[in-house]
Amino acid sequence: MRVNGDEAEIRRLVEDWAVWRDAGDWDRFATVWHPDGVMQATWFQGGYRAFIQVSREGWERGVRIWHFLGGTSADIAGDRAVAQTKMTITQRALVEGVECDVVCTGRFYDLLQRDGHRDDAGGRHGGWALVLRQPIYERDRIDPVDPAARPVLDADRLRGLPEGYRHLAYLQTGLGYQVKMDMPQLTGPPVEALHRRGADWLRGEKAADD
Repeated sequence: MRVNGDEAEIRRLVEDWAVWRDAGDWDRFATVWHPDGVMQATWFQGGYRAFIQVSREGWERGVRIWHFLGGTSADIAGDRAVAQTKMTITQRALVEGVECDVVCTGRFYDLLQRDGHRDDAGGRHGGWALVLRQPIYERDRIDPVDPAARPVLDADRLRGLPEGYRHLAYLQTGLGYQVKMDMPQLTGPPVEALHRRGADWLRGEKAADD
């Protein structure tokens, strides 16, 4: 029963992250994080407070990124857990002058710790909080919002971007973001290293510094 209850609380935390982040509910969004929580994304890597700040600034400029969730699997060892959640990230912006949605499918890979964390709204995630969120980028595509429109992409530039998130990276670099080029994808050394890091976390080792 204990593990099942923990799985439900972790799932709730993952869902709250997506709903509060996408709604711009920054005060409640801050409550899902461990004090040392770190966010890794294509366009940002660092502590959660800085992530909230730059996300808020982007929101105020009209940047829109949505997160849609699928199933969650959690491995729990005492007060530590590793959760993986199927997800889709959608970002809307101009791509070569055409309004497009870039849709990237993958997984959220989360390191979590139970530490008595309570959110400011009086709710509770069973004490669980995010120590690390690392997306795994598996495949993506560009969809013009107007089906009759067709953005003309720079083929050489597109080929030089990581396969699992090349269209997302194309959009984001076009907006002026500096995109990390070695993020975990479906296969390869970065995702293998991430899985080893998760196993180390469950064995009680300290999360590596980022």
